[in-house]
Amino acid sequence: IMQIKINNKDVCTEASNMLELAQELNLPERGIAMALGTNMVSRDVWSTTELQEGDSVIVIKAACGG
Repeated sequence: IMQIKINNKDVCTEASNMLELAQELNLPERGIAMALGTNMVSRDVWSTTELQEGDSVIVIKAACGG
């Protein structure tokens, strides 16, 4: 278990990569983007993008409207 920040909130996680984090957070398969630090991470590399203690993840949910 490690501590990371998700959208600037401290969170403890057992996830070792971004795909496991998305599954742990029960994120939908569509309409979600994630960044590690200031870099957007393509969904196709979530499973190989490892997380480390203290990392900062931003989760962005697509929304309709204006």
